[in-house]
Amino acid sequence: MSPARRNSLSPPLQLADGDLIAAIDLGSNSYHMLVARYVQGQFRVVDRLREMVRMADGLDDRGGLSAGARDRALACLSRFGERIRDIPPQRVSAIATNTVRLLREPQAFLMLAESALGHAIEIVSGREEARLVYLGVAHAQPSEPGELRLVMDVGGGSTECIIGSGLEAIERESLQMGCVATTRRFFGNGKLSRKKWRQALVEIGAEFQQFSHRYRELGWRDVLGSSGTIKAIGHICAEMKLTKGAITVEALPHVRERLLAAGHIDKIDLPGLSNERRPVIAGGLLVIEAAFNALGIERMLVSRAAMREGILCDMLGLGGDEDPRDAAIDALMARYEVDEDQAARVEATAIHLFDQVAASWDLDAEDRAKLGWATWLHEIGLAIAHSQHHVHGAYLLEHSDISGFTRQQQQVLSVLVRNQRRGISKHAFENIPDRLLLGTRRITALLRLAVLLNRSHGRIDLPKLKLSTDGADLTLTLPKRWLDERPLLRSDLSGEPDDMRALGIRLRIVD
Repeated sequence: MSPARRNSLSPPLQLADGDLIAAIDLGSNSYHMLVARYVQGQFRVVDRLREMVRMADGLDDRGGLSAGARDRALACLSRFGERIRDIPPQRVSAIATNTVRLLREPQAFLMLAESALGHAIEIVSGREEARLVYLGVAHAQPSEPGELRLVMDVGGGSTECIIGSGLEAIERESLQMGCVATTRRFFGNGKLSRKKWRQALVEIGAEFQQFSHRYRELGWRDVLGSSGTIKAIGHICAEMKLTKGAITVEALPHVRERLLAAGHIDKIDLPGLSNERRPVIAGGLLVIEAAFNALGIERMLVSRAAMREGILCDMLGLGGDEDPRDAAIDALMARYEVDEDQAARVEATAIHLFDQVAASWDLDAEDRAKLGWATWLHEIGLAIAHSQHHVHGAYLLEHSDISGFTRQQQQVLSVLVRNQRRGISKHAFENIPDRLLLGTRRITALLRLAVLLNRSHGRIDLPKLKLSTDGADLTLTLPKRWLDERPLLRSDLSGEPDDMRALGIRLRIVD
């Protein structure tokens, strides 16, 4: 990776010994929060909060959320927010998962949720959720060097399966089924029967079969399960004297038969099962049994860590020497054969412009990083077609699984690439959260100028560029003689003031 690209990334979180940091996991079943103290490069948990919100229970087939589920979520976040009121925003990471991903209007919910919590909330894809789960488990329970392990997390709305080594997730899968969603799907009327269970096993098993061959080929030494559902089933196995807390292929039929003997969800009587988990345990057990069958799992140990620990690790950069976003950018560039020389030229120009206006425009290190990433990816759409390549590139960035990036961050990158040239899209900024909107518009303007000034795609000695701002006014000063020698560039620049009005920016070119 080039030094230029390293310099464009966000600097690591600046912490002193004793500082508090917090991770919030907005799961489909439960909301969790960890508050930890930073001590000599690691974190020490000082407080854990958990509330059963069961948000997935309020999700309908059209992506609507019931008032009850919304109110439970907001009330919980308000209580969490009270606990972390005095922790600075940069030391709080709140991550929303499957149910928020499935909402028809996620931004409408997030506006209320962020207000209740008092901090920004980011949405992650299923594969990014899987990476964070693995990182939390692997950090809490290290493995031997080179040893492969399988990690599984059964949440309320989705199930993640990861094969990794050390702190690196090698294979990641996220399936749209969890304890809440699966219970509703197969046992919505509350009735439990062996016939229905067998039918459900076939359907759920088919989801695991999509990747079971690849996973079995890789293999693993041990299996670790994360999440409340897996902990609950492990506890039930121990209470039934079937194991000492692990989940085994021999124990599962005994647990299943006792569950089915109840005949109805309300009558389930499993030793060690809490009342709050009783309504969703059937779906959770069904997913676990299907996974054991499809993947050939014989024994699963229960992990003491989960995604929230992974969020803390990610904040502190404990997942390795490199930011995972660096590797993701490199992978995209390699896949779409990006011209690195051109990307470097555009980045150098964009960052030079950024540094001149960052203070007056209230742009921060994260804005600088997004601009830097966008310069390296702005031409990926050329792999599809030259015509409308900015549109193709924007689509790829919005819809790809990009390790380390949240959905909102990908949307920002997509918007930047989409609006690097030609007219500004009328609808491109609609899904950008309000808190990011102004900064995104401003770095879009900087990217446009950088791309345009390097349009020749060749080595060019740019003159000293002077950029200044006064609110929405942006003034670019260029040497007259240099600009006179480039009539095509002058012509291109002459149209920019009209285009930038759509960004709310009044551009003036002075020579």
